[in-house]
Amino acid sequence: MRRSERISAVTKWLVDRPRQIITLAELGQLLGAAKSTLSEDIAIIRETCERMGLGRVETIPGAAGGVRYVPQLSPAAMRDVVRRLVESLADPDRILPGGFLYMSDIVASPPLLARIGELFATRFSDRDPQAVVTVETRGIPIALMTARMLNVPLAIVRRSSRPSDGTVVTMNYISGSARRIETMSLSRRAIAPGTRVLIIDDFMKAGGTARGLVDLMGEFQAPVVGVGVLIETLEPRQKLVRDYVSLVVLESVEEEERRVRVRASRWFDEPNLDEPGPGERAPARPNAGR
Repeated sequence: MRRSERISAVTKWLVDRPRQIITLAELGQLLGAAKSTLSEDIAIIRETCERMGLGRVETIPGAAGGVRYVPQLSPAAMRDVVRRLVESLADPDRILPGGFLYMSDIVASPPLLARIGELFATRFSDRDPQAVVTVETRGIPIALMTARMLNVPLAIVRRSSRPSDGTVVTMNYISGSARRIETMSLSRRAIAPGTRVLIIDDFMKAGGTARGLVDLMGEFQAPVVGVGVLIETLEPRQKLVRDYVSLVVLESVEEEERRVRVRASRWFDEPNLDEPGPGERAPARPNAGR
């Protein structure tokens, strides 16, 4: 194979398998190339990705080592994703009777969700999550894309248990806005004790669901290293969780004026995204916010 053909093939395999280690022996067998030749190809891919801000290509030394692709958005790319999300949500055609906002197309758009997954994976990668947890149903696509970019399993918390779940942990929690008692369940097999967990959800008002998920992870003895939310509402300002990262803030939906007030959250409205924002100083803990 020509070098251009090998580089195209290796790049495709790496990008399709984020954070998965592919050994040079595997690549050599697939492409019929020597390890020294492949090392030169990988160096070209690495330099190109770094120069264009397309993520990192890491080489892992040793007998069990190899190469892997780590998705990583630049601060400018993260702001661009959030900007596109704000522009989409601000469309007055999204306003539904009762002041609700139509969002189903956003959580059903694979290209947008892939970028959102990359964004959350970039934001929380330094906390080394070992699993992503979400609650059914609209948060599932966002959490799945995030789990894929982190190369970790996804655990889905349900509103009620199913026979196929086996032994489950069920707990009641109080929804933050309506102050109703809700129920959530998760199979005992879904999360092993000590697993570092990243919670991902689509929407946060008062933070009752996120609070319930944090408490549920406490029952599994699984430390919560972060909470990521697609959209948070401006009110109430005091949430039931502290250490979370949202992408956009929904300020109001004005049905009569046909206007949606939405903006980037403070984490993505700052000139320097490399610095942690308020509420990001320390990982979330099972007893955080009490």
